[in-house]
Amino acid sequence: MRKFAWLLLTLPLLLFVEPVYAQQGISAVTVTTNQDGSQDYTMTLQALFIMTALSLIPAFIMMMTSFTRIIVVLSILRQAIGLQQSPSNQILIGVSLFLSMFIMAPVFEEVNERALQPYLNEQLTSLDALEQAKGPMRAFMLSQTRVKDLETFVRIAGDEGKYADTDEVPLTILIPAFVTSELKTAFQIGFMLFIPFLIIDLVVASILMAMGMMMLSPMIVSLPFKLMLFVLVDGWNLIFGTLATSFGMGV
Repeated sequence: MRKFAWLLLTLPLLLFVEPVYAQQGISAVTVTTNQDGSQDYTMTLQALFIMTALSLIPAFIMMMTSFTRIIVVLSILRQAIGLQQSPSNQILIGVSLFLSMFIMAPVFEEVNERALQPYLNEQLTSLDALEQAKGPMRAFMLSQTRVKDLETFVRIAGDEGKYADTDEVPLTILIPAFVTSELKTAFQIGFMLFIPFLIIDLVVASILMAMGMMMLSPMIVSLPFKLMLFVLVDGWNLIFGTLATSFGMGV
């Protein structure tokens, strides 16, 4: 877990440190001694690049991993059951984050072996390490991206016919295509989750209407039945297993 956290922190930094270290002698903070003996401290571009990279880490985690699909499916599941605040948003985000780390573990391990460890051992420059790290991440995103979505963003970028192979597509096109495919897949899974709970709502609403209980909300009566159904079928196990299998794990 500590290794994956270090990996997530280091990879975005590689995007910014190469231009900085290309100039010798630049440091994060420079000290200037004035004529009266006082000192002025000035932040350089290196600190700006590092702070920018740190601010982009959440975007990297959400947009380039399995996080998006998982959090959308879990949010739809909570709404389908009829629960408004349970599980809370913090729990859903935490579960999505750790499940994403579980699903992305093979990818992170490959990135660690090909890019991070050689970079830490000074066998690769930061730019070379970045190129090596792109390979596993690109392969993962391509495996989850629909061809139609990829073609759509290639067409929007005006690069039709420019790329002979999908491996030549730049990340600026691949990432939005990947996110679009993830959202579509998440909504498809969410639709399938909604069906059994919707049937329970319809049955309960029909029974209440037949009994003349018009003022009683069907959601209040159907909620215990939906919770019981979800528990009896071992819902969390099925949901997490389905999400992991949807990314090709266990296949």
